[in-house]
Formats: sequence, C-alpha cells, structure tokens
Amino acid sequence: MSMRDGIFTTVAVTLSGVALAGLLCTDAYSRPASLEARGVHALSLEMQVSCSGECDGIDGRIVQLQEQGAVR
Repeated sequence: MSMRDGIFTTVAVTLSGVALAGLLCTDAYSRPASLEARGVHALSLEMQVSCSGECDGIDGRIVQLQEQGAVR
C-alpha cells in the first residue's frame, strides 16, 4: 500500500509542477496581476482626489506607499 501511495504522490507532485509552470508561462497569471495593480493604483488616486484637505493623514500614507513602490 505504501508503494502505491508513493507512486501516486510522485505523479501528483509532478503534474502539479507542470501545471504551475504552464500557468506562469502564459498570460493567464500576469494579466490578472497587472489588472489588480492598476486597480489599486486607480483606487489610491481616487482617494487622493476625494480626500482633498479632509484626509491629510491618508494622503500622506498613499504618497509614502507610492514612494516605496508598493502601488504602481
């Protein structure tokens, strides 16, 4: 029984590695990641516009995050 489990585990790990490599080599992963980054950037810009004068602490934090490269 343990021999079958070992074979099954080896095949499962190999197939999952191939599937992950296939996913990362296509645009299926990079497109959603870039769209998410654009969405966060657009949200931060919207917050900067809507908080003009009222949210000085938030504006400072957004600028700090942009300088660190966390939001692009």
